[in-house]
Amino acid sequence: MSLNPKDTLDTMLGHLGFVCEIKEFPHEHGLTLMIYTAEKERLIGRNGALLDDLQLLLNRTLQAKDKSAPKVQVDIEHWREMKDDGLAQRVRQIAEIVRQTGRAYQLDPMNAYERRIVHNAFASDPEIQSWSPPDDARLKRITLRKRTQAQQPEA
Repeated sequence: MSLNPKDTLDTMLGHLGFVCEIKEFPHEHGLTLMIYTAEKERLIGRNGALLDDLQLLLNRTLQAKDKSAPKVQVDIEHWREMKDDGLAQRVRQIAEIVRQTGRAYQLDPMNAYERRIVHNAFASDPEIQSWSPPDDARLKRITLRKRTQAQQPEA
């Protein structure tokens, strides 16, 4: 028996003392739960840390009950969506510099979620490729560099 993601998140937030409204939106990789609350800054935490923790805890809870449960993204009043769009936009600006100069550019360290956004932004780009060091590297940095002919994305 699987848990309802919206009800589970509502229960978690209730136990934490938050009064909020939650709306469900399907999205390409699963489900987004959008939270609306008067205490949005408190629930987001520093640089989204609390929001990330909440999302992780919800997904672990859902998958502990049902291994095939879809991944749920938790957002608060479109905060994560706007942050992700801003990240993609900044990285595209840096990519233009790489296109013009031909020099590789190493981005600041990012968490796995942010690195996935960057890699997805350049997955089909014919000129720019994103590269990350192996998983055992201590700092998780992405390097943007020009593609060679052998590195062209699959059409």
